[in-house]
Amino acid sequence: MGLSFCVLPSDAVEDNLEGEPAAEMVVRLSRAKAMALEHRAAGRLIIAADTTVALDGRVLGKPNDSPDAERMLRQLRGRTHTVYSGLTLLDSASGRAQTALIESRVQMRRYSDPEIATYVASGDPLDKAGSYAIQYSAFRPVSRIVGCYANVMGFPLCHLYCLLRDFGVVLASTPRQACNRFNGRRCRVADQILSEHCGELTSSAAAQPLS
Repeated sequence: MGLSFCVLPSDAVEDNLEGEPAAEMVVRLSRAKAMALEHRAAGRLIIAADTTVALDGRVLGKPNDSPDAERMLRQLRGRTHTVYSGLTLLDSASGRAQTALIESRVQMRRYSDPEIATYVASGDPLDKAGSYAIQYSAFRPVSRIVGCYANVMGFPLCHLYCLLRDFGVVLASTPRQACNRFNGRRCRVADQILSEHCGELTSSAAAQPLS
């Protein structure tokens, strides 16, 4: 997107409160991450995000170990779940903050037990919510999504663009082309998100079968 940035680890506690809906959790945690960095940001804008997977209303966070990752992947196999992201922009100079909630529906393919074992052995799922990465080309766990592909990866750029615009940050172009180049695929919902949610930050939806 043409922005210079630095990465600061946040020491916010990433807990899941008992009975807390997934959507509320990611909003709360993205805000907590941003606020934990406010005193270190020296007047700069802070971008913080939190993403999780929810199946039948239950949060599937990062696995504890390889058997836990295998269990999650078997639960998700052939089913549709929801990926939620909370995205917070905080101006550390003024204290102004705004948070977007983004939602994508994800249909998993019917991968086999040996495929699960091979993927888990790669180590890739062990730091991923729901124990998978949509972009992992050797496994390709997803057959179809409704919503933003970048959101499933954990960082929805079009919604970030909308937040930045609301804060008066002028960008030379939308993230559409950069996102397409990075992901190696044509996004079918960017125009919809940008037209509907710049200044009206909610969730987006459109069907995207994956090849």
